[in-house]
Amino acid sequence: MTRQEAETILQRTFKLPKFYDEQWLTIDKILKGEKVLLIEKTGFGKSLCFQFPATVFNGTTVIFSPLIALMRDQVKKLTALGISAKCINSEQTSEENTQIINEAKQGKIKILYIAPERQENSEWIEATRQMNLSMVVVDEAHCISVWGHDFRPTFKRIINLVKLLPKGLPVLATTATATKRVELDVAQQIGNNISTIRGNLMRDNFKLFVVKVSSEDEKLIWLGKNLNNLPGSGILYTGTRVDTEIYSKWFENLKISSTAYNAGLDADSRIAIENGLMSNKWKCIISTNALGMGIDKPDIRFIIHTQIPQSPIHYYQEIGRAGRDGQPSYIILFYNPEDRKLPEAFIEGGRPAIKKYERVINAVKSELLGERDLMKRTNLKQNQIRVIKADLIEQGIIREVMIGKSKKFEFVPNSQPLNTEAFEELRNAKLADLENMIAYVETDKSRMKFLCDYLGDNSNHTFNNCDNTGEKKITVSVTSEWTKKLQNFREDYFPELEVESKGLNIVNGVAASYYGVSNVGAALHRSKYEKGGDFPDFLLKLVLKAYRKKFGQEKFDLILYVPPTSSGDLVRNFAVKISQVLKFPISHNLVKVRQTKEQKVFENGYLKTDNVRGAFTFSTPNDIKGKSVLLIDDIFDSGATVKEIGRVLTNFGAVKIAPIVIARTVGGDIV
Repeated sequence: MTRQEAETILQRTFKLPKFYDEQWLTIDKILKGEKVLLIEKTGFGKSLCFQFPATVFNGTTVIFSPLIALMRDQVKKLTALGISAKCINSEQTSEENTQIINEAKQGKIKILYIAPERQENSEWIEATRQMNLSMVVVDEAHCISVWGHDFRPTFKRIINLVKLLPKGLPVLATTATATKRVELDVAQQIGNNISTIRGNLMRDNFKLFVVKVSSEDEKLIWLGKNLNNLPGSGILYTGTRVDTEIYSKWFENLKISSTAYNAGLDADSRIAIENGLMSNKWKCIISTNALGMGIDKPDIRFIIHTQIPQSPIHYYQEIGRAGRDGQPSYIILFYNPEDRKLPEAFIEGGRPAIKKYERVINAVKSELLGERDLMKRTNLKQNQIRVIKADLIEQGIIREVMIGKSKKFEFVPNSQPLNTEAFEELRNAKLADLENMIAYVETDKSRMKFLCDYLGDNSNHTFNNCDNTGEKKITVSVTSEWTKKLQNFREDYFPELEVESKGLNIVNGVAASYYGVSNVGAALHRSKYEKGGDFPDFLLKLVLKAYRKKFGQEKFDLILYVPPTSSGDLVRNFAVKISQVLKFPISHNLVKVRQTKEQKVFENGYLKTDNVRGAFTFSTPNDIKGKSVLLIDDIFDSGATVKEIGRVLTNFGAVKIAPIVIARTVGGDIV
C-alpha cells in the first residue's frame, strides 16, 4: 500500500487529512509485517500507528494497555468512527469479558484492548489460540523493562505471547518515555530484528517552573491564592491518596472548583471524574499518578506537582498530558527538601527486603500455596507478594502449577540460590534517577533541555520557556491573613471513616484528624508510648467538634469504646469524658474474649481481619438491643477492628453503630 492509498483510507475512516512522516514510517513497517518500537512524545498520535493498520488487516489486533481510562476513551472514539472495538478489564463483569472474548474468537472485533494482567487468566490464554490475530501491540512498553519507571511484572507475560507469534505477524511497542537503557531492554525482549523509531521530545509550548518552599503550608497557601489565576483547567498531582483529599477539601473551603481522584475510588466515580475532566467541569482534578496516562484531552492548561516524582522520566510522563493542542501550558513543581523522603520510601519499598523473599521461599518449600495463602503465611502485602513471586519465577526458584481451577506456587527442587545482585543494581539506578530529578530542581539552565537530554533526545535546540531562561520565577509570600485561613480550615476539616458494610448496621464515622499530618499524632504518641497520661483536653475538644460536624445534634442511646490491646485505660477515660460532655450514658460491657495483637504489626488486610475475628462480645446483650451506639477509639487504621465490633453489635440487635476516633492513619495507599 502506498502512502497516497493509505491516506485516502485515513480520510474516509478516521476523518484525518494525512499522516506525520514518522507515523507513516511506522505504519509502512507494520503493514510489511515488521516489529517496531516507537518512542514519541505524548500527543504525537502513537495510537493511530496501530489503529490504522488494524482496520486494514483481516484479523483482530490485540492491544495490551495498563490504562483502563485509555481503553474506555479509545473504544468510545473508535466506535463513534464505526470501527468495531472492545476492551476487557477488571472493572467489567466476568460475563461481559467472556462475551467479548467470544466475539473476538468469532472475528467480530477489529481492535481489542486488554489489561496485561489477563495474561494470567486461563480463559484468555486459551482464547488467543483460537483468535485470528493480525497484530499485537504493547502500549506503554516501558512497563516491560525493570529499568522503566513503571515496571509491571505482568507485562513480562506479554513477551511469552510475542515469542509464540508466527513469523511475519507485526508487533508494535509504543512509549513516550524511554531512556536509552530502557529502549535497548525493550528491543531485546521483543527481539527478531525490531526497528526503533525515536522522535524528538521537545515541548516548546510548556512554561516550566520550580517553586522552592519550606513547608506544606506554603504549597497550600500559594495554590489557594493563585490557582484560579491560571488559565483553563488542569491537573494537580499529589504524593498520596490522603493528600488528594486534603487539597480537595482545602479548595472546597476556598470555593475553588475541584475534585479528588485516586485508585481507591470505585469504577463509576472514576469514569464520572474522567468525563468531567474532558468537559472542564472543574478548575482542576487533584490526583495521585492514577490519573493522566491515557487521558487524551488536548487543552489541559496546567500540570502542578505538590510532590517531587521519583525520576525525570516519571515527571516527563505526567507533564506530557498538558498542552497537546500546542497552546501555552503551565508546568509547576513545588519542592521542599523534605519531599525527597516519599520517593526514597517508594524506591526502598519497590523491591522488598531480602528477608521477605526468604519468607516466601520458606513458605512454598513446605506446601503448595495460592496468593492469598502466601499473604497470610508471610504477613506481606499483596503488591510485595506479586513482586517477589515474579522475581522468584524468573529466577526459576518457584513455579506456577494449576490445581483444579486454582493457581498455586511450588518450590523448584535444586534451584539456584536467590540472586540479589540485580535488585541492588536496580535500586542504585533508581536512587540515581531521584538524584537526577533533584538536579532538575537545582539546575540554572534550560529545564526543557535537561529533560530532553535525560530521555535521550539530544537534538540541538534553544529553549526559552522556563524560569531559568526568561520566565519570571515564582516565589511564595505567606501573610497572616492566609495563615489564619489555613488554621481555620485545619480546625474544621475532619476525615471520614468509610466502614459501611452490607448486612451491618454500622455507618460511616469521623476522625478528628489524620495521624502524622498535625500535632494530634504527636499528642497520641506521648500518651500511648511515653507515659504522658490521659489524652490531652485539646483532643477532646477536637473530637467533639468533629462529632458535631458529622452528626450534628443527633442523640445516641449509648457510648461504647474499643477495649484496649496495649494502651491501658486511655480510651476508656477518653470515652468517659465524651459521655460527660454529650450526656449520653456509657457502658463498659464491650469486652474482649481473647487477646489480640496490635493491628500495626500486620501488613495485610487478611491478617488484620483474622486478628480481631471473634475477639469481642457484649456481656449484657439486652442492654444493646434496639439501641443506637457511638463507638469511641483512639486510632483508626484498616477499619478491621471497628467493622468486627459493628458485626458483633449488629448481631446483638444494635440499630446503629457510629464510630468516632481521634486520628485516622495515612496508611499505605499511594495511587
